[in-house]
This record gives sequence, C-alpha cells and structure tokens, in this order.
Amino acid sequence: MPECTNDRLISFVTNEHVLVTGGAGYIGSSLVPQLLQHGYMVTVFDQFYYGISSLLSVIADPNLRIIKGNICNTNELRTVLTDEITTVIHLAAIVGYPACDENPELAIEVNETGTANIVELIRPNQKLIFASTGSCYGAIKGLCTEETPISPLTLYGKTKSKSEEMILSKGGVCLRLATLFGVSQRMRLDLLINNITQILLNEREIDLYEADFRRTFLHVRDAAHAFCFTISHYAKMKEQIFNVGDESMNMTKKMAAQKIIEQMPFPCSIRASVTGQDKDKRDYEVSYEKIKRLGFRSTISIEKGVEELLKTLPQMSLSEIKLSKNIS
Repeated sequence: MPECTNDRLISFVTNEHVLVTGGAGYIGSSLVPQLLQHGYMVTVFDQFYYGISSLLSVIADPNLRIIKGNICNTNELRTVLTDEITTVIHLAAIVGYPACDENPELAIEVNETGTANIVELIRPNQKLIFASTGSCYGAIKGLCTEETPISPLTLYGKTKSKSEEMILSKGGVCLRLATLFGVSQRMRLDLLINNITQILLNEREIDLYEADFRRTFLHVRDAAHAFCFTISHYAKMKEQIFNVGDESMNMTKKMAAQKIIEQMPFPCSIRASVTGQDKDKRDYEVSYEKIKRLGFRSTISIEKGVEELLKTLPQMSLSEIKLSKNIS
C-alpha cells in the first residue's frame, strides 16, 4: 500500500480505488489531485452545484472517473459504491452553521440522511473516512482532546456529531478538522482567514467581533494530506476520532488578523466590533498530539497561506467572488 506523507508527493501505482463524495468542493478539489498523483484510482461523486471547473486541471487523468449524483439518493449512490471501491472519503455536506441555519431541512437531509445512506451501503472491507469538524465540541473551556465530551450548539455541529456516531459504528475514521484556509481550485471566502484577507485588501481595515476568542487553523492542502495519510494508516486509525491541525496555529482571532496584516502590501487596521457572534462558541485550544504520534504534520503556515491568497484574490472576477462566498 502506498505511504502518503506530508512531504513531497511521489507517484505510485496501486489497485486502490477511492470514492470521494463532494470531490469538487473546497477540500475535494485539493484532495483529488493528490490522490491521483499517488496513483490511486479516483471516482468523484458530486452534484456539481458550482460546476466542474475545480477539477479541470486533472480531467485528462485516465485514473479519474466523474459521476454526477446525490448522496441522498440511494439508487444513485449504489451505482458508484461498488465492489471495486476500496476507500470512501465522505466530504459531501452542507458546511457551517450559517448555511445549515438557512436551510435546516436540507442540512439534515444531506448531513445526516446522506451519511446514513453511505453507512448502509458500504461493505465491511471498504475503508470509510469522514470529514468532521471542531464545531462538534460546542462551548468548551481549556484544551480540547478527542476525549473531551462534546456538546454541539448549532444544527451544523449536531448533524456532524450524529454523522460521527454513524461512521464509528461502521469502524470508520472521523477527522475533526480545524478551521480551514488557503487557496483551492474551488475557492471559499466565507472562511475566517480567507475572509479577513479579502476584506483587508478591499477596505484596509476590518471590524472584528469576538476578537479574543481562540481558534485553530489548517491549510486546505494539509487537510487534503490528512485524508491521504489516513488511507495509508487506516489500520491504526479505524474506529477512532482524530483532531487535525497544528498547535502552532492555536491563536485568537485578533492574533490571526495581525498575522494577515503583517503580510499586506499596505497599512491595515483592526477595529473591535460589538456585533456578531460565533454560534458554535469556538473559543478553545485544540490538541493534535494523537494524530501527530502517528506521524502526521501540517506543513503550511498562515503566513504562507496568506501569501498565496494575496496572489489570488485580486485577480478573481466578481462572479468568482460571488460563488466563493457560498458554501460547498
């Protein structure tokens, strides 16, 4: 079996076939090229609500298969979840509490029913890896580990925690990802680091609410690495939850904004705001020791991520920016 690490990517030839639900989204469009470069066969199963452009860079790869479909439709899902699939990476979801609050029925259908469909159809010999979130924790004081009791406060966190239960019941792996940032083929500008960078580029100042709330961050390419890492370490990780991130990026929102300002090509400022709140009440530090003991390391700093954002954001069209403010 190929060993996927956070170091340079090396191409392998393998008989493994990975099904990626939501593979055209923010994480998926970073993950799919990595899987292909490692020699995996890859099937992307996605509704392509935002189009196919995020996968065009790898469209010519003969190991890539693309199928349009909905995880809430068991007949469509059954056609792709065949015996040849060796690993299912489940990314498809309504992501974040704003999107879930906007359409609660859809959030429950996609995040819970969709996951239940995968759990029902998956075979015992197929690996199952789930994209979860730190929003499962809720309002926690102190340091969060995988043993910290969870108490999600939002519909988003609750649907993800219920999905975790389903995934674990099948012996799968749940990756609780830190708040993501960085450039991906399918951009998102609603994420904190990306959003602050865009606002500062346009306005040179930002109103920051709950500035002293502690958050934790992870570059989207490192998140993609984590799924690749989990495939090759599955025997040691199955039936478990892992926080994915890096202690060096445990910091307050104000500290993160100051790091961004240091990268800006002109003076910028932060103003405290009394309006706005994070309904997930994310204000804690997170331990990543459990996955680090297996050898996983994040490699991309906030500074490097912002450097890439500063190359990208000024060139985006208005239509691209509009799409990037929606959630995949």
